[in-house]
Amino acid sequence: MAQDPLERVFNGGFGEGTDGWFASEAAPVSVVDGKLCADVPGDTHQPSDVIIGQNDIWLQRDKPYALSFTASASQPVRVKVQVQLSDEPWTAELSQDIALGPEQRHTCTFTSRVDTDRAAVSFQIGGNPAAWRFRVDDVSLTGGDPLPPYVPDTGPRVRVNQVGYLPFGPKRATVVTDATEPIPWQVNNGAGITVASGTSTPRGVDASSGQQVHTVDFSAVTEDGTGYTLSADGETSYPFDISVSAYDQLRSDALHFFYVQRSGIAIDDALAPGYARPAGHVGVTPNQGDTSVPCQPGVGDYQLNVRGGWYDAGDHGKYVVNGGIAAYQLLSQFERTRNAPVARPDALGDGSLRVPERGNGVPDILDEARWELEFLLRMQVPAGRPLAGMAHHKVHDEKWTGLPLPPEEDSQPRKLHPPSTAATLNLAATAAQGARLYAPFDPDFAARCLTAARTAWAAAQAHPAILASKTDTIGGGAYDDAYVSDEFYWAAAELFITTGEQTFLDALRASPHWTGEVFPPSGFSWQDVAALGRLDLATVPSLLPDADRDAARASVRAAADQYLATAREQAYGMPLTKDEYLWGSNSFVLNKLAVIATAFDLTGDERYRDGVVEGLDYLFGRNALNQSYVTGYGEHHSHNQHSRLYAHQITPASPAPPAGSIAGGPNTGLEDPKARRVLIDRTVDPPKRPEPQFSYIDDIQSWSTNEITINWNSALSWVISFVADQRDGGVPATATTSDEETLSRAQWSAPVD
Repeated sequence: MAQDPLERVFNGGFGEGTDGWFASEAAPVSVVDGKLCADVPGDTHQPSDVIIGQNDIWLQRDKPYALSFTASASQPVRVKVQVQLSDEPWTAELSQDIALGPEQRHTCTFTSRVDTDRAAVSFQIGGNPAAWRFRVDDVSLTGGDPLPPYVPDTGPRVRVNQVGYLPFGPKRATVVTDATEPIPWQVNNGAGITVASGTSTPRGVDASSGQQVHTVDFSAVTEDGTGYTLSADGETSYPFDISVSAYDQLRSDALHFFYVQRSGIAIDDALAPGYARPAGHVGVTPNQGDTSVPCQPGVGDYQLNVRGGWYDAGDHGKYVVNGGIAAYQLLSQFERTRNAPVARPDALGDGSLRVPERGNGVPDILDEARWELEFLLRMQVPAGRPLAGMAHHKVHDEKWTGLPLPPEEDSQPRKLHPPSTAATLNLAATAAQGARLYAPFDPDFAARCLTAARTAWAAAQAHPAILASKTDTIGGGAYDDAYVSDEFYWAAAELFITTGEQTFLDALRASPHWTGEVFPPSGFSWQDVAALGRLDLATVPSLLPDADRDAARASVRAAADQYLATAREQAYGMPLTKDEYLWGSNSFVLNKLAVIATAFDLTGDERYRDGVVEGLDYLFGRNALNQSYVTGYGEHHSHNQHSRLYAHQITPASPAPPAGSIAGGPNTGLEDPKARRVLIDRTVDPPKRPEPQFSYIDDIQSWSTNEITINWNSALSWVISFVADQRDGGVPATATTSDEETLSRAQWSAPVD
């Protein structure tokens, strides 16, 4: 049944839990028997000391409204009910004192004096001397005219890569049009001179957007230049460049994202202008810090120093499984420069990035990855404790916090959550990878990494099925994973590559993933990591027998072919089907592109390189929304990603997300209230959900479509680095392994003291 289009409150009956509602930290809420309940502390001074409410309420000027609700109090109290602007000047359209006791229905009426979509319904329940319990249900705000369905501003119907195209690579665009026959097009350079023209190829209705579209191919245009435009069907695209250096700055910015996400260090304005802040979570008031974090009750009686690392996403949590894949991709990005025939090591070398460690003789990308790797090592359960050698799954606040909240102002207690097999194997894999990569620069750290990796592997072997709870979601994400055979395979692969030891090769051969399919149709992710081991077995020199290496390489090519076939079927040219627009869909695109890129490194086959280059078009504007999903890149780009650190949309004094931050992207799940409220059309029965490509909104409150995370930016960084390396379109020879390289790996087969 469709929701009444005049209803302004979302989830007023709490059938979807607490979704859409906020509460003061002093009185956390829960849903009990279908009612929202809060235990309100005593000795508060003002009603506004404790608030429960909902933002993003629409009001129309001069329209009458009725706010009604059923509420009760465990003892007689007075509360204040308000409908007001949720930001300055905080004007109240309704403010009424209500006496509460036994359950009763209340109705308040008012006429709005403003037009706004930023009002809030709130129950101000502080200011009473004794503690009490508040219950509320069936909250409803009705009035005003029916709201029309949300229609995003998609700009011109000609969709291009707004960042730019490489001179040698494919240059395609998508035109949204009702025309059923080919239509003429032309490309103009920055001076307005037509440099190419032709006719489009009709593609019919695109399944992921519901649009009728045509494809335009202007690959013949190869001259460097800025301000190019493409015109077709009476529309002109946003401007774009053609340049060998189209992605050079983004390579730097996508990696710089990790510096400003660092925990446990002051961010230097000289390195990140506009993002300077004190160190977060180092035990300086009001922080309780990460330097001595206790375990959750029942987990352990010890404390660990788990400072450092990267804040995982839009909150202040740090997670080993997400940190593992992110650290892996930065390390892999560097390792590719040692093994890929077409790569530019200087672009990631010492002095190439804006990090405080630059100039220390270590490639800057290894400095950045080490910041996270050190944190992962600190999450290991110490010797002599139960589950010694395992890794704690995560560390984060006891309760969810609101937006905005700079890290240094987070006052919540932090807790170590239980160890898990998945986290332990992430530690084993990344530490083993780090052991071989840091060896030339810091042998002591490399040895420490290998010792930790061996210890973690042994612990995981002893405890192969300790899984993170999927219900552990208070204050941070669960990051649960019910299957860890892929983590065992990945860890064994990294340990074998680094050590050459038969034990780890035997573990690989015993794995169901040894000959099984490891490249899911939707691409690898933190929850599905067998592909990481396969990619490294295929590309990193090791003592792997030639036949096994050849099989690994063949599987990479087969997966790349599958992803390219998917891309060819999509009118927008990316390897994503209409069923794969899920949480973090942009990372699915990127991780598939990484597999295709690896196939190019292995074979030199240009169709793989061209598939990667064209696949990026989707992320930079060649999509149904005409939206570049990377902050600072493209004429129309995301800039309100969900984050407590970068909350400029809510608080102008807070910075916007830094350039080079990628949004999660369209997500048909629409798990957050903001996306459901805006994107689901409730004026029809049944309510209509948007097409997959339209399941996105650039709003800070839409955490299910617009969050930022380290593992999405690590995927972006890896792929952008690959594309930036392809400046001149050179074709590599097939990668080979020299005896010298093999020996450099074999040196790690010796035990480390």
